[in-house]
Amino acid sequence: MKHIIKASLLTLALSASLNTQAAQFSFSSKVDSDAHTLIVFYSQDGKNNQFKNLDKQFNGQLQRIIDVENFEGKYAKTAQLIAPLNSNYKRILVVGTGKQDELNKARIAKLGGNIHAQLVKYKADTANVLFDDVTGVDANHLLAANFAHGANLRDHRFEKYKQTPNTQTVTYTFDVDSTKKTTATYKQLESIQAGVFLARDLTSEVATEMTPVDFANTAKELESLGVTITILKPEQLKELGMGALEAVGRGSDQGARLVVAHYKGSNDDPIALVGKGITFDSGGYSIKTGASIARMKSDMAGAAAVLGTVKAMAMAKADKNVVAVMGMAANMVSQFAVAPGDVVRTAEGLSVEILNTDAEGRLVLSDAMWYARKHFNPSIMIDVATLTGSKIRAVGNEYAAVFSKDDTLVNQLTLAGKQVNENLWRLPLGYKDMLKSDIADITNVGSGGPGATTAATFLEHFAGETRWVHIDIAGNALVKKGKGELSPGGTGYGVRLLSEWLLAN
Repeated sequence: MKHIIKASLLTLALSASLNTQAAQFSFSSKVDSDAHTLIVFYSQDGKNNQFKNLDKQFNGQLQRIIDVENFEGKYAKTAQLIAPLNSNYKRILVVGTGKQDELNKARIAKLGGNIHAQLVKYKADTANVLFDDVTGVDANHLLAANFAHGANLRDHRFEKYKQTPNTQTVTYTFDVDSTKKTTATYKQLESIQAGVFLARDLTSEVATEMTPVDFANTAKELESLGVTITILKPEQLKELGMGALEAVGRGSDQGARLVVAHYKGSNDDPIALVGKGITFDSGGYSIKTGASIARMKSDMAGAAAVLGTVKAMAMAKADKNVVAVMGMAANMVSQFAVAPGDVVRTAEGLSVEILNTDAEGRLVLSDAMWYARKHFNPSIMIDVATLTGSKIRAVGNEYAAVFSKDDTLVNQLTLAGKQVNENLWRLPLGYKDMLKSDIADITNVGSGGPGATTAATFLEHFAGETRWVHIDIAGNALVKKGKGELSPGGTGYGVRLLSEWLLAN
């Protein structure tokens, strides 16, 4: 019997942004010939029994294509037979999987995304996938489920503002080694996909439609999954002494919000995920210039990632105690906005001289980190933020930067990132003396030194004695062109990384 699993649709706000159709996946012990495209895999150093059997069935047509194309089975390379004789298939696609000792779930997920995009381009509405003899570092069921995972992640689109959204998608039937194991694995990945889709849609949405209040309202819809939501308004922030977060939101009509999403799947000490949630970053009086300002709707991608992770854990019913604390504000210019040279008092008690109003993310994080520590006493605290352009100059957009004095956490998170193609590169903490101020305890920007590091070192003041990691995802939050598992727009970077780490540790 075939086990049909539909791609997760976002049931929260923003559902209009999703494609009206979504990719579907079934896992079975065999496939029939009723599909537009047949996919068969070819290992660079494997036995390729399915390919050989299929080639016999098609009287050597496939081998001839292989010979003509000089196809060796290198990773992600493809060869195709169009309109094969004596077949209902319109296309047979031969997909290279590379070397078996390099084929893992990360590489197969990326491959799934790229092959899905290729099928959509071909307008293939159905595809049979011969997968049951694909082998690699990971087991067949893990590889199959992650190939489907990558395809489904690539299928997601944010096209609510297009007059004619692209609804082309693919229904897949997989021939796998173990239907039961593959189905169970994919079900867990489906929960993570739902978190990724939420984070992507929050990030892709335009700033005027995704204000701190809109974000808070979206978070409240997680209550249906058993997540406890708490929302603090500007008056409450002032009462708690959270002067840094409140100050950043002061320039907008709505002001700042602190949004807390707590999924208590166990009685363990909670793990706190703290997210930067600047729904639009004009730079304030230190106003941004140039084309980059149009991308500043994504400056809340850290908050989107930690909220998406909580959704993923709740949908998976994971035995984890996870709380996301998100400092939300629009960094705008007005007569009420904080000005360069102003001094604000954080809930930690430290005063901060604001030398640059465009270094606002660390201000909202400082109070959010304090709140997470004081109200939840977490065993571990991880903050995620699109924090600095310096990070992009240091490691580009293929890696996020990770900062911590905790070697164990850095190693665990780096390994988790490799499993899901969300890679981390460690950068140093330090240069604390460059944050000295003449009139306050610290400044919000360094007087020299590497900007990503001085920003991280600023945040270190608010970690207390808690095991803490800072992840700078500047440059990782948006992509213009699809690649691998990523479709154009918000990437949801961090949801898969944090979910993988949480479930593995």
